Amino acid sequence: MVDIRGHNRKAWDRLVDQQNRWTQPVSSEEIEEARAGRFTILLTPTRPVPGNWFPELRETPTLCLAAAGGQQAPLLAAAGAVVTVLDNSPNQLAQDQHVADREGLQLELVEGDMCDLSQFADDSFEFIIHPCANAFVPDVKPIWRECFRVLNAGGLLLAGFTNPVRYIFDDERTENGNLEVRYSLPYSDERCLPPRQLQELIEAEVPLEFGHTLEDQIGGQLEAGFMMTGFYEDRYPEKDEDPLSRFMLTFIATRSVKP
Repeated sequence: MVDIRGHNRKAWDRLVDQQNRWTQPVSSEEIEEARAGRFTILLTPTRPVPGNWFPELRETPTLCLAAAGGQQAPLLAAAGAVVTVLDNSPNQLAQDQHVADREGLQLELVEGDMCDLSQFADDSFEFIIHPCANAFVPDVKPIWRECFRVLNAGGLLLAGFTNPVRYIFDDERTENGNLEVRYSLPYSDERCLPPRQLQELIEAEVPLEFGHTLEDQIGGQLEAGFMMTGFYEDRYPEKDEDPLSRFMLTFIATRSVKP
């Protein structure tokens, strides 16, 4: 058995060193715009979250869940939110600290597992933002249950996640990846890949992924008690030359409310 959380922590620390695009901090210019109430937040690769999805941010207790990297959290803090960031990667959290120090922002940074928010009391937050990250844990239902618990009544959850259809094809992370259907859902690198291929990913410190069903992603939120009030889809940008994005949108964003 692979220590998924430990492996993915090291893998994302390495992606920071490689300057992966999801580890690049926002600029001072973007922070100034956010202070004036103008900012762009991504839950998925390219499509900004609609402005009317956000709550009033001034003094709003906000959790950026598995959302370190110096991107969403500093913008929300600059816009007036009281922001806590929980992430599995110390290097990603360091990117948020870098922006906070540079811009004079206050962020509470917590290293932890997105599936376990036990360090936070019930009704701790009014707003949670959770961009595409749950592909890196084996089970998403605990995430939705914990989000529901730590939000107060009327609190909002904005989440991005991967359409599991991406995972039925040959692994896009290999040179020979193509659109030949190969795997069943739900998908798991640990369970589905041949041992040699899995070992290559582990040795290369590539994050291990899981393709969760829409029943777990969307139904799991409803089962936890949320009421879904917004939905959109997205794809990789053209410059990524992603084969599947030529045919369909493969990322989903949802807006859900705790009644």
